[in-house]
Amino acid sequence: MVTVYEHVFHWEDYLKLGKRRFIRKKEHIYTQGTNGDGFYFLHKGLVKIVTVTATEKERVLNIVIPNQLLGVQSLDQKKHFTTAVAVKDSVVYHFSSEEFRDFMVQYPDLNQLFSKSVIHKMKILLDRINMNALTSEQRVALLLQNVCDEFKNYEIPLSQQDLSSCTGLTRITVYKVLKEWKEKGIIDTDNKKYYIKKPDFLRNLVKQSY
Repeated sequence: MVTVYEHVFHWEDYLKLGKRRFIRKKEHIYTQGTNGDGFYFLHKGLVKIVTVTATEKERVLNIVIPNQLLGVQSLDQKKHFTTAVAVKDSVVYHFSSEEFRDFMVQYPDLNQLFSKSVIHKMKILLDRINMNALTSEQRVALLLQNVCDEFKNYEIPLSQQDLSSCTGLTRITVYKVLKEWKEKGIIDTDNKKYYIKKPDFLRNLVKQSY
């Protein structure tokens, strides 16, 4: 089952407690197998969470969009079992394990905010596990709908390569899906950006995967 979440968690008042980092496109925020210390909050940009399988193939597990957490599994300072890669130039805030424990004592509301954010993230991850069962169209539709809902508009600032990286599809497959959608008037393109003209089409396509 795939679900699109539209919850917004307000971390702005607490970002001053973290350490700001600028991450360039394709740069790793953290890497599978390395020791972690805390977690990250994505303020701007787009990040994909991947894992390397036993056959050394990269599998996309999740797409992180602004106002979401990543790397929370290393809050206990154990090794990362995934890799976070910036799909676009991004800005993250890092909260170390030790400092965050102190912050939750100083700011009681932060504990509740963190808990809700983690629960939200776990629901998204559970849905992403089933992404391989989706058709190519459903994968692209799910990603575009999530991005649209987060940014509150129907302009998608992603390239075909970005969509390919985020969905785990080949660039040719993504091209074919977008080409067909453009011919049907579902999307439009301008200056390498995509505009969703029929958002209900995406919603209905995603609902078919329930």
